[in-house]
Amino acid sequence: MLNEVRIIGVGGMPEFGPGDDLAGLMIDAAAAQGTPIEAGDILVVTQKVISKVEGKVMTFEGVEPSALAITITEGHRRDPRHTEMILRESVRIVRMDRGVIIAETKHGFYCANAGIDASNIPGNNTIALLPDDSDVSAQSIREAVRQRLGVDVAVIVSDTFGRPWRNGAANVAIGVAGMDPLLDYVGALDAHGNVLHTTQIAVADELAAAAELVTGKALGIPVTIIRDYEFETLEGATIQRLLRTGERDLFR
Repeated sequence: MLNEVRIIGVGGMPEFGPGDDLAGLMIDAAAAQGTPIEAGDILVVTQKVISKVEGKVMTFEGVEPSALAITITEGHRRDPRHTEMILRESVRIVRMDRGVIIAETKHGFYCANAGIDASNIPGNNTIALLPDDSDVSAQSIREAVRQRLGVDVAVIVSDTFGRPWRNGAANVAIGVAGMDPLLDYVGALDAHGNVLHTTQIAVADELAAAAELVTGKALGIPVTIIRDYEFETLEGATIQRLLRTGERDLFR
């Protein structure tokens, strides 16, 4: 028996704006391209499109940069008002160097520029903030699919994060609904009968990274269907299960 997982990009969707029916348009687009959403699918939705429909896209108009923001930005290409918004969205600045700000966000994420991004957004001087609660966003999509199609799916909200000690960014999960984002092998036996004491796999991150292979950064595909992966269903799932607490973090 082959272990096989399908990764299907969902295209043909419009540019999204505040209040748009994201779930409905996803459902229609998947059906239109001949890959309708099915029970057991995992829907990976990019953060940027969720930020658009939830009104988390803003311009710099009216933003007054602080003296700190001006100082940080001096000598770099970023607009000081952009830097000001990074500071406002940060709980803590972890590191600043060569124009890069590594910040802890209110969600508990550690990422560049507090997750604020200016790519794939129409208009000048426009940025997208992270959703207020990506778990809630994911659950809303899951419920909408259930109500319209009568099927249960899991939903992952993905974003692109850099990684310490490795070049290149990778997609990770920043929100989840309907599935356990962590596959726990602790107490299980490996193929040689050894007890696994610490092995936990961040499956939501792995699925988010796999989805990026078909969405890309400039293809206009904000949604991916991952099919035939057997995940652990978990009602009330939260991305906090993937976030390492301070007392277990050797680098904080």
